[in-house]
Amino acid sequence: MDSAAPLSLSPLARWRGLAARLSPIAPLRRRFQHWWQGRLPLNDTLTLTQRNVYILPTGAGWMLALTLIVLLIASINYQLNLGYLLTFLLAGSAVIGMHICHANLRGLTLHLKAPDPHFMGTSTAFDIQVSSERKTPRYGIALSVHGTGKEPHHWAWTDVPAQGQASVQVAFKPERRGLHRVPTLTAETRFPLGTFRVWTYWRPAAQVLVYPAPENPVPPLPSGEPRTGGAGSTPTQGIGEFDGVRAYRRGDPLKLVVWKKAAKTLGTGTDDLVSRDAQQAQRQELWLDLARATLPDHEARISRLAAWVLQADRLGLEYGLRLPGVEIHPDTGVAHRRRCLEALALC
Repeated sequence: MDSAAPLSLSPLARWRGLAARLSPIAPLRRRFQHWWQGRLPLNDTLTLTQRNVYILPTGAGWMLALTLIVLLIASINYQLNLGYLLTFLLAGSAVIGMHICHANLRGLTLHLKAPDPHFMGTSTAFDIQVSSERKTPRYGIALSVHGTGKEPHHWAWTDVPAQGQASVQVAFKPERRGLHRVPTLTAETRFPLGTFRVWTYWRPAAQVLVYPAPENPVPPLPSGEPRTGGAGSTPTQGIGEFDGVRAYRRGDPLKLVVWKKAAKTLGTGTDDLVSRDAQQAQRQELWLDLARATLPDHEARISRLAAWVLQADRLGLEYGLRLPGVEIHPDTGVAHRRRCLEALALC
C-alpha cells in the first residue's frame, strides 16, 4: 500500500499556487472547472473505458517528436540509411509505448470505500480499491485529489497485480467543518516510456463528515448543574468534582475507581486516578452548553465544546450537549461521543 506525499509544500510550490490564484484568468478557469465537473456522473465505483480515459503527449513526448523530425530531415538531406533506421525505430517504439500506456489505465475499476469522520485541521485518507481483470500486471498507476489551476498534486502510486487488486490512500485536508462531498479525484499513468500521459477524472458520490478542531490546551470542564427535580448543590471544588466524579483520595474503595480512565492513564505512564462520588452524582449532572463557552468567536466556542466532549469522554463522565435547537441528553460511550461531535460539526 502506498500513501500520498506529505502535505507540506515548498516555497516554490506555494508561490506557484498563489500566482495561480491571482491570475486574471483564474476566475474563468474556476467557472469552467465547476461546469465540467458538474457534468461528471456521481458514482463511488468507476470502470475506465475509452469514453472516460484521455491521452496526450508529455513534455518529453513533444521533445521526442521534435527530435524525430530533425533526424528525418537530416537523413533525407544526407541519404543516411542508418538515420532512417534509427528514426523509424524510435517512432515505432513511441507508437507502441502510446498503445501500452493507454491500455495500462483502460479497463481498471476504481472503488471508493466510505470515508470515516475526522477532525478539521488534520488530513484524512480516502481508501481506494483498484482492481484489474487483465492477465498481465499494470504498473505506475497514480491517484490524487484533482487540484485547481497549477496547484501541485500529491500522488499516491501503486502497481496492480494481474487479475488482482491494490489499495491506495489519497490524502485530503478540508478547510472547514461540516459535511463535504468527496472532491473530484484523478488517476493517471505514464508507463512505460513517459512520453504519453493517460488520465481520467472521477467524481465520487460519497460524503465525509469533518468535526470541529478541538481547542488546545483543553480548558477546564464547566461545573455540574443540579439534576432536574433534585435538591440544590453546593459549589464544587477542584478539577473533576462534578457529575459524580472526583480526584482519587487515599482510602477510597477500589470499587469506586473509574477503571476505564485508570487503564488509559496507567498506559501513558501517569497515575491520575478518578473516583466516583455517589452523593455528588445524585445532585449534579454535566451539561456542555454553547452559552457557557465564553469566547467572542462562534467557531472558537464550537472548538471549545469539541474539546469538552473529548475530555468528558476520556474521563468516563456522563455528559449532555446543548446547542441552539439541539439538546442531547446526558449519556456515555462511543456512540454518544460520535452523536455529539456530529451535532457540533453540523450546527
